[in-house]
Formats: sequence, structure tokens, C-alpha cells
Amino acid sequence: MHAVNQLEAATGTGTTGAYQVHQEKSLVERAQKNDPEAFAQIYETYFDRIYRYVFLRVRSQMEAEDITQQVFLNALNSISSYRWKGAPFSSWLFRIAHNQVVDYQRKSSRIQTTTLEAPVRDTGPDPVDVVEQEMNMERIKVAIVDLTQLQQEVISLRFAGGLSTKETAKIMGRKEGAVKALQHSALGALKKVLSEEWNYAE
Repeated sequence: MHAVNQLEAATGTGTTGAYQVHQEKSLVERAQKNDPEAFAQIYETYFDRIYRYVFLRVRSQMEAEDITQQVFLNALNSISSYRWKGAPFSSWLFRIAHNQVVDYQRKSSRIQTTTLEAPVRDTGPDPVDVVEQEMNMERIKVAIVDLTQLQQEVISLRFAGGLSTKETAKIMGRKEGAVKALQHSALGALKKVLSEEWNYAE
């Protein structure tokens, strides 16, 4: 399916180049010296990626916005203690985002019968357009509810977050091989869901 083929290609583009890592390091060092412009740039650079990841995990625009804002507030409060270890700074931000999402889901599970309530499927545009139109998040969030929690996580980090396999493995606390296997199964499951949605829409 065309959409999944593009998704497979997209999940291979998360590698952060050496030059970008150097830029990140310079920006972070400035932010650690209480340079407000530097942190503002960090915010502008990573907000969309963090938001997309959070949105796919919580499937609520309002909650995703609140959680994303909290991620950057936590980052601002903790950036002075951040230590550069060679990994992209974005990995640190996504770890904060991951923890925030986990906390949110745990709190939600105490209130709701199920952790997350699946949205009603709609008969909108061809699911192929999901990826072509910069991953229509509304439709993707519907599609991934049929995936396992681990499959949802790897798709959210790799595609919505644009992280590399190595970065995703670090955040999930798994080996790269395990992440690749998860990604393969997740893409297969997503392809099946999208195909079923397309048949349903017809």
C-alpha cells in the first residue's frame, strides 16, 4: 500500500547528522547559561515533533497541548543538570515526553475503565492521503488504536517524532534489534488497519 510504503521510508529518516548534533550542543550550552533566546529556539525547533508524538499517544488535542507544554517546562527546569553524552539532545526531550505520557496514562487508567477510549472511525478521505498530507494525525491516531501499546510507541517515536532506531531504542529501553522487529510488526499491523479502513470507506 502506498501510504505504508511512504511510512516505511519516513521511519528511516530520523538519523541526526554530525553537524546538527554540533548545533544542538551549542544551543543547549547557551540555554544552560540562561540564554532565553536559546531555549526559545529549542522550543520552536522541537515543539512540533514532541507534540505529534504526544498527540498520537494520548489522542486528545487539548491533553496533548498541555502535556507538550509541561515537557518543555520540565526541560527548562532541568536543562542546567543536562550532561552531554554524545546522543542527540532531542533524545533527552523525548525521554521527558515519554515519561509525561506514561504518567498521564497511569492517571487516566485510575479514572476510566480503559486507559484510552478509541475515537469513532470516520469515512473521510482515502487513508493513502494520511501520509501524503504530512501524516493526517487525526486519522493516524484512529488507525493505531488497534496496535499494541509497544507498536503504538515505536510508530509514534519513529514516525511522529522522527527519531532514529538507536534513539527510539534508548527511550524505550530496548535493543535496536527489538525495535526494528517491533517496527516491522507495527507497520504490518498498520497496513492491515489502513486497508480495512479503506475497504470500509468504500
